[in-house]
Amino acid sequence: MSASKETASNVLGTPLEACCMNPLTGYYRNGKCHTGPGDHGLHVICVQVTDTFLKFGQSRGNDLITPVPDFQFPGLKDGDCWCVCLSRWVEALEAGCAPPVKLTATHISALEFVDLDVLRQYALDDPDKA
Repeated sequence: MSASKETASNVLGTPLEACCMNPLTGYYRNGKCHTGPGDHGLHVICVQVTDTFLKFGQSRGNDLITPVPDFQFPGLKDGDCWCVCLSRWVEALEAGCAPPVKLTATHISALEFVDLDVLRQYALDDPDKA
C-alpha cells in the first residue's frame, strides 16, 4: 500500500506535498501524510481541522484537542492542518462533518478507499476548480 517516502504521490498523481510542519504532523512526524507497514490507522488524508470535526473525533474517542506533551503533541485547534486516519475521515463524511482536504498533501493510497470525486468535493486546493 505504501510507496517509499521519497517517491510517494498524492491523489492527483503528483509528488506528495507537506501537510503541516507546525504542528508537525504525519505518522512519521515529517510533515507529510506518508504511510507504511506500522501505520494501521492509515494517516493519509491531509485536512484542515474544524471545531466540528475535532469535537466529533473527541466524541468517538479520538481526542485531537488535548495536548499530550509526552508525545510532543500540542493539541489541535480550528484551522490547523493534520494527517488524519482514513477511517476517521470517512466516518466524519458519513456523519456530515468531514473537514476540508488538501489534495496535494493527501497520499495516493487514500484512493483505495475514497473516490477522488468525493475528495474533490472537500478540496482546499483542487487545480481543476481553479
